[in-house]
Amino acid sequence: MKVLIADDHSLIRSAMKVLMESNGYEVVAEAANGTDTVQLARKHEVDLIILDITMPGLDGLEVINRIRASGIETRILVLTSQSPLFYSQRCMKAGAAGFITKSQDLTELLRAVKIIMDGYTFFPYLAASSVRSSDASMSDIELIQHLSARELYILQQLARGLSNKKIAEDMILSSKTISTYKARLIEKLNIKSVVYLADFAKRNDLI
Repeated sequence: MKVLIADDHSLIRSAMKVLMESNGYEVVAEAANGTDTVQLARKHEVDLIILDITMPGLDGLEVINRIRASGIETRILVLTSQSPLFYSQRCMKAGAAGFITKSQDLTELLRAVKIIMDGYTFFPYLAASSVRSSDASMSDIELIQHLSARELYILQQLARGLSNKKIAEDMILSSKTISTYKARLIEKLNIKSVVYLADFAKRNDLI
């Protein structure tokens, strides 16, 4: 079974390669950004892609969309540090076969791989994803769920302190486009200014 590992951290890719190959899988390619992931998926016709969400160029959700639009039928397992509350369902709707966080142990990762390669899906977080403790949190959740995947990604990058220029370079967009997204986020999230984006993101475990 041929596997493509896509993550912008080389240590993660190396660890995943060792794990997969020691369990009988053949890692035929690795990618450090979204653009290369799509190209390598087309080139190698892999059976499985282990995919991070936060990568330079194209983020993981855009990678899934492009792979599905190309008609490539490979199974995609999202492996990420991002919150399943806001990403698990988005990945499922985009066409991923499974979602697991990097905080899970390796046994659970291998179980997820086996399940999705047997033809099933693996989204253990969805059942509990609608439950939170307070009305205030629920209000934030509803606001976040109305963001597009790109808006959510830009929110996270802004909250981490990245400049418009840096985000634009990573996403292959113009700084003016990022400024437009920033203004849209302030309006959609009902906050006073960009200064409050980081507080909003931290409050909701987005960074």
